[in-house]
Amino acid sequence: MINILFCGNEGIFDGILTCMLSALMRNDSGESFSFYVLTMDVTRIDGRFVPISKRTERFLDAVAKSYGSGNSVRVIDVTDLYERTMHGNPNEKSSYSPYALTRLLSDLVPEIPGKILYCDADVLFNLDSNILYGIDVSDVEYAAARDHYGKFLVNPNFINSGVLLLNMDRIRSTGLFEKARKLVNERRMIFPDEIAIIKSTERKRMLPQRFNDQKFLWKHTVVRHFSKRLFWFPFPHTENIKQWRVTKVHKVFGYECFDDILYEYIYLKRVFESSH
Repeated sequence: MINILFCGNEGIFDGILTCMLSALMRNDSGESFSFYVLTMDVTRIDGRFVPISKRTERFLDAVAKSYGSGNSVRVIDVTDLYERTMHGNPNEKSSYSPYALTRLLSDLVPEIPGKILYCDADVLFNLDSNILYGIDVSDVEYAAARDHYGKFLVNPNFINSGVLLLNMDRIRSTGLFEKARKLVNERRMIFPDEIAIIKSTERKRMLPQRFNDQKFLWKHTVVRHFSKRLFWFPFPHTENIKQWRVTKVHKVFGYECFDDILYEYIYLKRVFESSH
């Protein structure tokens, strides 16, 4: 069984669906998947921050099960946990949504298993997810790859928290996320979730860039992370092209290897929207 964790609201439907499809459609190992989604209602901050609905949960679960009866999607509302532990923190209204902090609550959610792969919603599996999930993290709190820009600008081992292979048993034992929540509550940070995790870590495993490639796509890339990146032409600028912007993925990146996933996504999204 491969356990995968997402965090977010109704607005990340496209990301969850595409990432989920990539895991299911690149599944060469034949493993079953348990997808978990932590969601919450923080409309007090922004009216768009509504939790993932039961309707969306049922649809995603049906999609997962269409690839194997052993697959499942479970949405868990952590509104009360968030309000009790991080309400009003100085990072709540940063350039990142409060959902970036939601993963820091996973140690308090009993349904979250001892080993789980956290993924931002803007990632796609290029190869079988079990290549990553099968890595041994029994003696560390988590495994992560370096941040493409942070490794040059901040620290050579500055991690990107968009893909984290979590040893939840050890995290609960060391109090990693508890310490991270404390930091989030105490001071404002540029990258609140990443910095809080890094500063609270006792032991981690560094992974090759192929497990969280934020700029390039190679044949050996396991996870392509569609995060904001720098482009030099026609002039230096940044763009935040997500995988569900299919035309941009074709025109800017020239990727065709994800077409089977993205065309299935387009079809399923139409099905979902027409079922209102």
